[in-house]
Amino acid sequence: MWILIFGSIILGAVLSIIYLAGRFARFTFIHKAAKDRKGICFIAGFAVTVLVFLGIWVTLGQVNAMICIIHLMVIWILCDIASKIIEKKCKKEFKGYPAGIFALVITTAYLSCGWYLAHNVWCTQYTLETDKQAGNLCIVQLADSHVGTTFDGEGFLGKLKQIQAENPDIVVITGDYVDDDTTKEDMEAACQALGTLKTTYGVYYVFGNHDKGYYGPEYRGYSGEDLVAELEKNNVKVLQDETVLIDNRFYLIGRKDRSEEQTGKSRKTMYELVKGLDMDKYIIVLDHQPHDYNAQAAAGVDLVLSGHTHGGQLFPINYFGELTGTDDKRYGLEKRGNTNFIVTSGISDWAIKFKTGCKSEYVKAVIHGK
Repeated sequence: MWILIFGSIILGAVLSIIYLAGRFARFTFIHKAAKDRKGICFIAGFAVTVLVFLGIWVTLGQVNAMICIIHLMVIWILCDIASKIIEKKCKKEFKGYPAGIFALVITTAYLSCGWYLAHNVWCTQYTLETDKQAGNLCIVQLADSHVGTTFDGEGFLGKLKQIQAENPDIVVITGDYVDDDTTKEDMEAACQALGTLKTTYGVYYVFGNHDKGYYGPEYRGYSGEDLVAELEKNNVKVLQDETVLIDNRFYLIGRKDRSEEQTGKSRKTMYELVKGLDMDKYIIVLDHQPHDYNAQAAAGVDLVLSGHTHGGQLFPINYFGELTGTDDKRYGLEKRGNTNFIVTSGISDWAIKFKTGCKSEYVKAVIHGK
């Protein structure tokens, strides 16, 4: 899947550079400099395109350079089409190349909004009703912080102050807390920040696919076990296919991540996790990847909290995961049978620094029971 995604991005970037070279070549200043020689105009347009691409690469990295250049190509094509339609209707050609100017302005504005949506965090609230004797419960869920991407360990503390203002009964972290490139210093600072939270029932954590690191502990200087130790040092309870009964009111089930199965390891099934539980009590499942909905609904749990998808990240590919069956849900609230499922877009980003199909958030789930 990742090979397909990155292969598509690379191909799109190459095609974009070729297309944009011809578009930049149409600007008047290039025509004048090249004395209207088409070959020289294209070379100059290619040089400008490559300079733009490399400038973004140096500033934001390779992946984001490709994302930006692909967006510019798509928007430029749309501006060219719109320009042709207007010229045909008006029966008059535009002077200069206004479509190109509009393409540059619109792309800059669009991606600036995407940057803002990725680097700022909102609260998304859901209110759920249950007939079970759960009382009232305020859960704050955060996921996909990928510490070190849009904020470092110290910046994470600022996000937690925003979460603390919600006065949560319990805070749950549903995976991808750190990233493969999160430094040990940032990991430790973020864990210390979690230790400042004040809640009724504490802070709970489950692993995501990035937390243990894909490249081994030597790559970033710590292992999954080191992360667990640092979390527990700061009073965060780590659940790995474990269930806890809290205040004799509700169960919290923390699942190992689906990536364990994909790497030849195992995790318990939902049937195994709910076996022997008092089904009259409210049951909450923390599962990083939203990919086991049928089994979770059949198991009779009440609420499943997930992340992983980043809300689909970019429009219009934000529906890709659901369409291909990679994820059961991309974002938001869904009910199957008696089970509510919530997928958050996460409070940060991964390699891509823009969110155009969603916004960064944490979830506030308010449960009203008997």
